[in-house]
Amino acid sequence: MADQQDPVFQIQRVYLKDLSLEQPNSPAILLEQTQPTVDIQLGVDAQPVVDGIFEITVSATVQTKIGDRTVFLVEAKQAGIFEIRNLPEDQMGPILGIACPQIVYPYLRGNVADVIQRGGFPPVHLAEINFQAMFEQQQAQAQAQPGNSVSPIITQ
Repeated sequence: MADQQDPVFQIQRVYLKDLSLEQPNSPAILLEQTQPTVDIQLGVDAQPVVDGIFEITVSATVQTKIGDRTVFLVEAKQAGIFEIRNLPEDQMGPILGIACPQIVYPYLRGNVADVIQRGGFPPVHLAEINFQAMFEQQQAQAQAQPGNSVSPIITQ
């Protein structure tokens, strides 16, 4: 019976939830010699699935443009299912907002670089992310705004 109270943190599965590549202005824009601009947006979402089971999704949107024309747009969501039980409530936020995304993110980085390269472009390598800093920033913003509750979900 004592085993039922021991903390549990297990990865059940890591999977690619969604991936798309669009090249709306091909082939003409591929002949341009101008260096495109790159915009990268990242987000983290934590959702309970059933008691003690959580889905953590790390998403990325990578858009390159020349002027106002899109060269390519990649949208990707990498997810993981985690079993998390018998942890103090004050540890759940950091586990969901820092530890789990750190496990999922390398898979997202690889998939984004791969799909961009398969689309005929040099790979765009997403930078390493300090999920602890992102989490702390999100927590500070939530506490600074009256009426907001602090949540383990990070978006940026």
